[in-house]
Amino acid sequence: MRNRIMKLTASLACFGMLLLGAWSGGAHAKTITLRLAHPMAPGNNVTLGYEKFKEIVEKKSGGSVKIQIFGNCMLGSDRVTMEAVQRGTLEMASSSSPNMASFSPMFMVFDLPYVTSPEKQPQLYKALDDGALGGYLSKECEKIGLKPIMFSEYGYRNFVSRDREITGPASLANMKVRTTDSPVEVAVAKALVMNPAPIAWGEVYTALQQGTVDGEGNTFSLLSDAKHTEVLKFAATTQHNYSMHIMMINAKTFASLPPDIQQLLVESGKEALVYQRSITAKLENDAVGKFRAAGISIHELTPAERAEYKKLTRPVWDQFKDKIPAELMTLLLETQK
Repeated sequence: MRNRIMKLTASLACFGMLLLGAWSGGAHAKTITLRLAHPMAPGNNVTLGYEKFKEIVEKKSGGSVKIQIFGNCMLGSDRVTMEAVQRGTLEMASSSSPNMASFSPMFMVFDLPYVTSPEKQPQLYKALDDGALGGYLSKECEKIGLKPIMFSEYGYRNFVSRDREITGPASLANMKVRTTDSPVEVAVAKALVMNPAPIAWGEVYTALQQGTVDGEGNTFSLLSDAKHTEVLKFAATTQHNYSMHIMMINAKTFASLPPDIQQLLVESGKEALVYQRSITAKLENDAVGKFRAAGISIHELTPAERAEYKKLTRPVWDQFKDKIPAELMTLLLETQK
């Protein structure tokens, strides 16, 4: 695996030099090409948002700026590709907020169970796009060589299983569950008496198929787009945490671009976000229908069951209070009032 990553890094570096050379000699004399890697499946809400970003950038620039998209883990998992962006061997990548916790502990705040709710999404978006919350996260990203372009809506995760019915928290006991590398996500699984197994996204389907894990937590839409419906049998509307997919560009690459191109990328990101977020709810609802059509049983949590999930996972907040700055926690909780 290490050799594969080293070879990929070398290939990306060589390819990147060719691409960047197209514009380093003069501001707009030649086409600027930026590569964007992400792990999401075709047709997913995040994928469609990045395709819209590409469309807007290329149209507004008159074709002088090109975005090359490598989706569906084509260049590796989000962690691998984001590391490449940090090193400067890849211009842009997108990572889920749980996997971003591997780069900055600040992103663990979004993994906290039930720290946000679907009803408060407009307030959360306003704070991310134009408020202090987004500004705080952008500064943290700059410290690790990254600049956010889009805080894309990923959605709320639900627990699903290949072999057992999911209802209240007791139904999850001892289940082998796939998690990301997020320490918070692992802690949530343990709080629910599950056995967490951090596995890269591109390997999860096979892990479910072979029984390496019994379940996972994810949005219905991504699970459907990634064909996990072929190996799942049960699901429950736990909505236990919200995740974003954050498109980043290498900070030095961004700073070296002409000012008007910098502005173009930022404004195109905002426009693409409006579209991306507007389609997410419908795609999630459509996925619920696909789940049922595939014969997957979806349990709608009762108020009492949801309250029990919140009660059992609430101590996870305290486990990470020393790693998540109080200021950041306050900024996020203010969006939920």
